[in-house]
Amino acid sequence: MMKRWYGGVVVASVFTLLVLRYGLMKDPIGEGSLPTPFLNATNPLKWVTSGIPATQNLEATSQVVSVDSLLSSLFTPKNFSTEERQTLDTWKHLNLLIGNSRVLPNAVEAIKEAGVAWDSLLASVQEQSHGSKNGTSRQKQCPYFLNKMNATEFGDSGYKLQIPCGLIQGSSITIIGIPNGLLGNFRIDLTGAPLPGEPDPPIILHYNVRLHGDKITEDPVLVQNTWTVAHDWGDEERCPSPVSETNKKVDELDQCNTMVGKNGSRSLTSIFNGSGSSLRAHEGSKPRRYFPFKQGYLSVATLRVGVEGIQMTVDGKHITSFAYRETLEPWLVSEVRISGDLKLISVVASGLPTSEELEHIVDLESLKAAPLVPHSPLDLFIGVFSTANNFKRRMAVRRTWMQYSSVRSGAVAVRFFVGLHKNQVVNEELWNEAQTYRDIQLMPFVDYYSLITWKTIAICIYGTKVISAKYVMKTDDDAFVRVDDVLSSLNRINVTRGLLYGLINSNSQPHRNPDSKWYISSEEWPEETYPPWAHGPGYIVSRDIGKMVYNNYKHGLLKMFKLEDVAMGIWIAEMKKNGLDVRYEKEEKIYNEGCKNGYIIAHYQGPREMLCLWQKLQEGKGPLCCGDR
Repeated sequence: MMKRWYGGVVVASVFTLLVLRYGLMKDPIGEGSLPTPFLNATNPLKWVTSGIPATQNLEATSQVVSVDSLLSSLFTPKNFSTEERQTLDTWKHLNLLIGNSRVLPNAVEAIKEAGVAWDSLLASVQEQSHGSKNGTSRQKQCPYFLNKMNATEFGDSGYKLQIPCGLIQGSSITIIGIPNGLLGNFRIDLTGAPLPGEPDPPIILHYNVRLHGDKITEDPVLVQNTWTVAHDWGDEERCPSPVSETNKKVDELDQCNTMVGKNGSRSLTSIFNGSGSSLRAHEGSKPRRYFPFKQGYLSVATLRVGVEGIQMTVDGKHITSFAYRETLEPWLVSEVRISGDLKLISVVASGLPTSEELEHIVDLESLKAAPLVPHSPLDLFIGVFSTANNFKRRMAVRRTWMQYSSVRSGAVAVRFFVGLHKNQVVNEELWNEAQTYRDIQLMPFVDYYSLITWKTIAICIYGTKVISAKYVMKTDDDAFVRVDDVLSSLNRINVTRGLLYGLINSNSQPHRNPDSKWYISSEEWPEETYPPWAHGPGYIVSRDIGKMVYNNYKHGLLKMFKLEDVAMGIWIAEMKKNGLDVRYEKEEKIYNEGCKNGYIIAHYQGPREMLCLWQKLQEGKGPLCCGDR
């Protein structure tokens, strides 16, 4: 339940807090704090003039690189050390992904971008190697906090704040300014890196606020790959009551305005696919009189990255939410742009992803993965989905359930499966992290959500081809896994062939609503129901299933499906048709939507919750949840 906030108190308190914080802290973006050629460290909030804006990302905007050369560069043998090659144990087995790259959304782009990213990373690694030999120390590149105070008024194009390493869950962008109503609207854009050969970066999220007018009219700006929302000017400072049934929730926050992209929305919302064509535009728009920006008065607007989407608040009131979609992925954000009729006072970006400073880790050796002998037999292999800039989540996993004795002894192996990033700085940090902890498997594609099925294949390859695990498990980097209880359950079941263990869903239907994150068209899946599948936070297959997944993939017999947990259910159903005796073992203590006491796997746990859960176990309190979840 959201608390009732009063606008004046919130504005005054937040602004005072920011000014005090700015005055007391050493400037986090000052000279030398961001040693990277991709960012103007002394002023990340730069005036946008004409032409192509500068960006810290790796793509060349003036040169079209051959697709064939990009793809071949991914799989050309490199002169790596033994330790470096361990980071790429599954890499060479994934070259067949190119053959079916047109089946999944963003797949072609992800492989092209990976070719550019890989070449840039290799050049950086080589340069770093020469630097270390010459005694040059490596400096941290991803800041936790950025700000710009005392900004002046907008010009024709506005301001931009470069985000060096993308956004993660918990990140926020706070904009303090005074709407003055001369031009009629202002807008906030989150942009990503440009595609190879493309002059302009794609807009990930476009948020447009109309400051006056009798009714909402269609936004004239056609934006590709984005969600667009327009709101009328209004002076009332509270949501209408009662809240409509169409007002859903994102991350447990009630909304004033309806969620962007949901049926029944009264705001005019246009949704565009990758080619720019409109999928749908809501009709019946009505005037808005409760949007809480007030002409000539200071306002504080914040975009927060949550579990299920991006939340927008103004003066402490939750206004709207943007549910995640294939093209709305915060880890790919490289810049925040603010333009229009707003006198900008300050912009603050906080909760940004940042990697650990190795010289400050006193227990570094205990966090490194236990060495594995190739093709060594193990009880269980656990593959963890993670994205490149989720440094803190991976560290939380290393400090918690990866410290189980079965993992430290080598009976259970854990590896993170991480795609490349379009940002060279992130890739550099990721590469050094991989070499330090030796528990990361790099993927030869850029990490779009629609491609997570490829990681499932990679996990099966690692668990059966690189090593010989009795069971293969998939989980996420925000899931807490009680490894000891998982092993006990597998021993109790004592099924070594044809096993799918997890929170089994036996009668689910495809989401046919195009607005859903899990939308599946009739062309992708024509049947009314899915075969039995296990929810993604944690499921396990026996070795024979893992081997068949790899073999079917290798021979082009594996159906590519963008929902990876459902895809595993589809693959197993095909194996069953071909004579495999399948055992579906449902585990109710795998919680898909959070944590409940007595859990075996708890989902949606941030780094603090992970450490809290581990501490409770170490203190003998048992599997008790932390916080509100």
